[in-house]
Amino acid sequence: MFLNLELEQANNGHTDEYVAGELGITVQDYRARKETGEFVFVEIVALLRMYGRSFEHLFRRET
Repeated sequence: MFLNLELEQANNGHTDEYVAGELGITVQDYRARKETGEFVFVEIVALLRMYGRSFEHLFRRET
């Protein structure tokens, strides 16, 4: 799980449904990708632009 992605999403008041819609995927796929990290390139770029953060910040894995 990517804690910073979760925090950015919450801080912006975005639901999983909203983000999934912005990415053009189902909410189930979005939730699965948040768990596995298996986002495709265009989804990663969209999330970086949506939240204005670096890849390193947004996709930092918590240990």
